Amino acid sequence: MAQEAHAREARASRRRTGTREPQEPQEAQEAQEPREASEPREAQEPREARAAQAAQAGRAAQAARAAEEARAADAAREVQKAREARGAGGSEIRRHELAAFLRSRRERITPEQVGLPRGARRRTPGLRREEVAHLSAVGVTWYTWLEQSRDIQVSVQVLDALARTLLLDPSERAHLFQLAAATDPTPASSCAGVTDAVREVLDQLDPLPACVQNSRYDILAYNRTYAHLLCDLDAIPPEDRNCMVLVHTHPQWRESIVHLDETMRLMAARLRASMAGHLTEPAWKMLVRRLQSESPEFRENWERYEVIATRGKTKQFRNPHVGLLDLTHTDLWLSPELGARLVTYAPVDEATRERLEKLYTFARTTRATRTT
Repeated sequence: MAQEAHAREARASRRRTGTREPQEPQEAQEAQEPREASEPREAQEPREARAAQAAQAGRAAQAARAAEEARAADAAREVQKAREARGAGGSEIRRHELAAFLRSRRERITPEQVGLPRGARRRTPGLRREEVAHLSAVGVTWYTWLEQSRDIQVSVQVLDALARTLLLDPSERAHLFQLAAATDPTPASSCAGVTDAVREVLDQLDPLPACVQNSRYDILAYNRTYAHLLCDLDAIPPEDRNCMVLVHTHPQWRESIVHLDETMRLMAARLRASMAGHLTEPAWKMLVRRLQSESPEFRENWERYEVIATRGKTKQFRNPHVGLLDLTHTDLWLSPELGARLVTYAPVDEATRERLEKLYTFARTTRATRTT
């Protein structure tokens, strides 16, 4: 009762002073919400304006970023166009130089040099375009385009054939491949992989025949005795100094090998084994194509699909200067990852050793005569 009386007095006092009665928290929140919802429009407009300004600023920033990206893309395209223009200009210059070089070399070769009859009505100095195309096994129209500086692709196989047809020396051959922006797949006359130390070893091995070969049978370097072991190797163009090519196409090299048929079969089997790691390389494919086109024996042996590893063995050579030689073949690997090896031939008997001494004397005299 006392509490009720106290509450009535409190309400009466608030009515006299105009003070509102206290509310529970939930009631106070419900009472506040209508007031917030019924705030005047003037109080809401500043907030809406600020939100609109923020959205507009975001859109402006996004547009600025897009414009900057577009300018960067345009600049990149201009740079690329300039590079392509410079590359096209350089390519065009090379094509003109290549065409002029081919014409000059074609005109200096007589038909007799390549085994063709001169004929009575020849007006063209040197060879005709169709003659070069025929000897190089390419189309006449295609070769004509090449001499007209047309923008056509030239394979290393065609360049190799043209170099042979036009009787280019090593410097001219290198110039041809450089003008065509191609890499010469054949071994050069001087191989960077054969160091001066290796050449010194080769010289010190005289009178034992020795050379450096790669797994493709390219002869990269040799000493004086080896130069006359099977033929006059110095007279062979550097691009043709390949044992596979020589054993299948060079008459004197073939005559010097006592067991020729067995040698060709075993070499074809070793070449196939080595080629497994070089199936896509142009130099290897060029070698096989050349051998298939020039040697029936190679085509037959290649189709056998025989594979054998390299191994030392005793070989017999019939040298035109000193007679029969019985030699032990040994391979000393210089760089297995590249297939380079030092090939040596040691005499089996004293008679062969004496004959090697005579062969070395002959080789040294021949070298001295050529240099004087």
